[in-house]
Amino acid sequence: MLSFLTLPDKSLFMNPTLMISDFNSKKFRFWSFVSMFLLVFVHGYNLHERYMQPWTIPGETLSFTTFTEYFLANGIFRFRIPMLFIISGFLYALHDYRPYKQRTNKRLRTLLLPYLIWSATGFAFTYLLEAFPYSRSIVANSHIVQIDDQRLLLHNYHWYEMLGRWILIPVPYQLWFIRVLLIYNVAYPAIRWCISHRIAKWIYFGIAFVLWLGTTNFVFFEGEGLLFFSLGIWIQKTNFNIDTAGRKLNPFCWGFIFIGLSATKTFLAFEGEPFLGNSVYPILAIMHKMVILSGLITAWYGCNSLVIWCMRQNWFVWLSAFSFMIYAGHAPLVAFATDAVFTFVNHVPNYRLFTFILLPLTIISLIIAFGALLRAVSPNFYKVLTGGRGI
Repeated sequence: MLSFLTLPDKSLFMNPTLMISDFNSKKFRFWSFVSMFLLVFVHGYNLHERYMQPWTIPGETLSFTTFTEYFLANGIFRFRIPMLFIISGFLYALHDYRPYKQRTNKRLRTLLLPYLIWSATGFAFTYLLEAFPYSRSIVANSHIVQIDDQRLLLHNYHWYEMLGRWILIPVPYQLWFIRVLLIYNVAYPAIRWCISHRIAKWIYFGIAFVLWLGTTNFVFFEGEGLLFFSLGIWIQKTNFNIDTAGRKLNPFCWGFIFIGLSATKTFLAFEGEPFLGNSVYPILAIMHKMVILSGLITAWYGCNSLVIWCMRQNWFVWLSAFSFMIYAGHAPLVAFATDAVFTFVNHVPNYRLFTFILLPLTIISLIIAFGALLRAVSPNFYKVLTGGRGI
C-alpha cells in the first residue's frame, strides 16, 4: 500500500531534458502570437452585453453584425487562452533539470515584475482619463473599475481598494493570466506530483475537469487555467505525440465540429431562450466547452501549413516578437477606445462591425510601433517591461 501511494510513474521522468523539435518550437511561437492577436478582438467585442461568459445571452436581435461578433469572440476565438496555458505548462515542464528556487526567482522577474508594472500603468492611465469630463464619462460607462453602485471611478476608491486593484484585480483585466500562471509555476512541484502518481493523477484531473466544466474562478486558482496548464505538463512528461494527429484527433472531423458548434451556439444565444427557457444556459455552457476542445485540436493539428508559411515570412517572425507587448498593452485601451469611436461613427451603417474589425487592428499596429521604438531606444527597459521576451 505504501508503494502504491508514494511511488511515481517512472515513465514520466525518464527523459527530463527532452527537447522539442524546431518545428514545434516555431509552432509554439506562432500560436502564442496568434492567441495574443485574437485576444484584442475578443476584448474589442462591442455588443450590448460586453462581459462574455460561456452562457452569455447578448440581449440583442440576431443580425449579420451581432452573429459575426458573437460567433468569433465567444466561439471561434475562445481556444486561445487554453492554448496558452497548455504551451506554458509544456515549456515549464521541459526545464525540470533546473533547481526549483532558481526557476521561481526567474519567474518573479519575468512574470511578477511586468505584472506589477503594467498593472500600475493601466491604473495610472485610467486615473488620468478620469481627470477630463469626456474621458471620465467613458470610464464610468465602461464599468471596468466600478466597485459598487455608487463608485464608478478610481477617484472614488479608498487607498486599500487602490492597492487591491494594483496587486490582485488589475485595471488591465487581461493580466489575470500572468497572476494565475505565476501561482501555477510556484505550485508546480505539487501539480507535477499529482500528475506523476497513478491514482492521484486521476483524482487530480477529475477535480481540475470539474472546475473547468463549472467555469470556477478564484483569485488564486482559475478552473480553465489549472486544467490546461496541467495538461501541458502531462503532455510533456508522457511524450504525447504533438507532431501528428492520431485517428481520434483528426483535425478535419474536429474542425467540422468546431465550426458547427460555434455557429449553433451563436444561434442559440440569440434565439434559444424563447424555446428552451432557462435550460439554454447550461446548454450554451456545455457547447462552449466543446468548442474550446475542438478548437484546440483543430488549430494545433490542422493548421500546420499555415504555421509553416507564416514562420517562413520575415515580417511575421518580426511581428511575433511583440506578442507580450500586444497582450499587456491593449486593455483597457481597447474598451475605452470602442466607446470613444462610437461617439464619432454611430451614424455610419454597420459601424459596430467595422469598429470590431478595424479598432483592434489599429491598436495592435500602434502597440507594435511603440514596442519597436522602445526596444530600439531603451532595450533594457523594454526587457524589464516584457520579462525578457522579444529581445
